[in-house]
Amino acid sequence: MPDLHQPLLIVTDLDGSLLDHHTYQWDAAADWLARLQQHQVPLVICSSKTVAEILPLQKKLGLTRSPFIAENGAVVRLNDDHIERIPDAGRDYYSLCATLIALQRSFRFNGFSDFTDREVSEMTGLTPAESALARQRDASEVIVWRDSEEKLEQFRAALDAEGLALTQGGRFWHVMAKGSGKGAALAWLLNYMQKLEGQRRQTIGLGDGPNDVPMLDSVDFAVVIKGYSKFPVTLTRQDHDNVYHTAHYGPQGWSEGLDYFLAQS
Repeated sequence: MPDLHQPLLIVTDLDGSLLDHHTYQWDAAADWLARLQQHQVPLVICSSKTVAEILPLQKKLGLTRSPFIAENGAVVRLNDDHIERIPDAGRDYYSLCATLIALQRSFRFNGFSDFTDREVSEMTGLTPAESALARQRDASEVIVWRDSEEKLEQFRAALDAEGLALTQGGRFWHVMAKGSGKGAALAWLLNYMQKLEGQRRQTIGLGDGPNDVPMLDSVDFAVVIKGYSKFPVTLTRQDHDNVYHTAHYGPQGWSEGLDYFLAQS
């Protein structure tokens, strides 16, 4: 079992995990956040949120020196001056949107680039200012699907032909370069940190949505937080003793998961 006194790293989703799905608050996780800081355990955010959204959240959470993964793994930020994209040859946002505009001739959907800040606010519950940060994207697009399930599979195939992939998030679909994703981004980051530190940290991952599966499959210990998605969180890993499914939602479930794996330490 993991231990607070050994080299350890926590990887966490935000919405519906560390942050409440409805209020975006994290009060129920405050005690564990303080405890991780006390033991100098890095907490790596791994989220669908943008760099612009995560930076102010990091300050509020006291995580400003930690690297993080943004846009479902399309972007990895190491520090204030260094951003890496996964994969390295991933498209920038404007190129990706140009491809999606062309595909709108055949499929009914809208991306965040089609909406105003206020429209995004109405869909998400974010404030208009927070919605503006959500629309400051680097390497992926959020889309609202308005077509049939059958057309969705055709859309997925059309994206694949363009070197793009489709991922289901907690609220929306996400389009990014093929080879991106939370699992790929985390593998790249862990490899970077191991070279830097000369040691491998044990990892605990926490998430509540289908887009968290690649991350939860790649960590040593996985916490599947009870969520609101209509799509199940189905892991492919077979070491079931290292996976915990919470009884609670959001930050309460987040703390429950850390209690399960770390309470004895």
